[in-house]
Amino acid sequence: MGGSSIGYLLKEGGRNIYANKQMSIAAIGVLVACMLLIGMSILFSFNANSFVGYVEAQNEVVAFLDDGLSDSGIAAVEKQIAATDNVSSYHFISKEEGLDSWVASMSGVTEDSEALFEPLYEDNVIPDSYSVTIRDLSQLEPTVARLESISGVNYVRAPEQVAKTITIVKQVVNMGGAAIVLLLIGVASMIIANTIKITVFNRRKEIQIMKFVGATNMFIRLPFIVEGLLLGLISATLAFLLVWGLYSGLIFWLNGSEGVAWFSFIIENLVPFQEMAAQLAGCFVLVGVTIGTVGSIIFVRKYLKV
Repeated sequence: MGGSSIGYLLKEGGRNIYANKQMSIAAIGVLVACMLLIGMSILFSFNANSFVGYVEAQNEVVAFLDDGLSDSGIAAVEKQIAATDNVSSYHFISKEEGLDSWVASMSGVTEDSEALFEPLYEDNVIPDSYSVTIRDLSQLEPTVARLESISGVNYVRAPEQVAKTITIVKQVVNMGGAAIVLLLIGVASMIIANTIKITVFNRRKEIQIMKFVGATNMFIRLPFIVEGLLLGLISATLAFLLVWGLYSGLIFWLNGSEGVAWFSFIIENLVPFQEMAAQLAGCFVLVGVTIGTVGSIIFVRKYLKV
């Protein structure tokens, strides 16, 4: 197909949109509304995963070392921890640091009562340890088993119940988000298909006249396909810009809110729009173009049989 043919089809598709602007506006409006719902579901899924990932990263596994382990033994343990799969980071906590942290966590400790803890420092029974951050909490049990098998590790303390809860929440978010997006795409497909059906029905006489004067099926069908494609691209562009604006407005509003602690947590873990823009734009274009072109192909076919 030459450049002139493509130009003709684009011109005809644009002319058809303008000539039937009421139905075109209706089709664009419905498709944009459906895409907004789909976009919001995608943004929610991205951010829910970000929040869960933040909570997941706060849960650490503590590997307590054998008492009296030499410096070379500690270095050997660190080397094996570093080589353990599913470990994202780790840091050494000396027995002195461990005791300081424990004393600091005690409520009601004052300067006068600090003397009560001096005997603990003289005979510190808290062992050296490693605080280990796990990359994937769904693999916590085998990771803990691997850490416990390291020579020099006495025992491992792990938040197993928290890990199970986070894993379940993560799975529910992923599956629920995917199900909602697929459901909305299905609903959008049916609504737009009916809109396109009405559009084609209103132009059935035009199609039949073209058929009677000898136009081929492909010649008749292509302008409608291009029209559907253009409607899909216009709708995808408008929906993308609206979602971008709404998301930016939400972030601006949250940044302007004061005095609510959980706002800070939300703002810090909101996924920047730029990180989701490519996936969102791709989804919108795919949905808009597919529904527009396929709907045109299906419903024009009925009026080609004259």
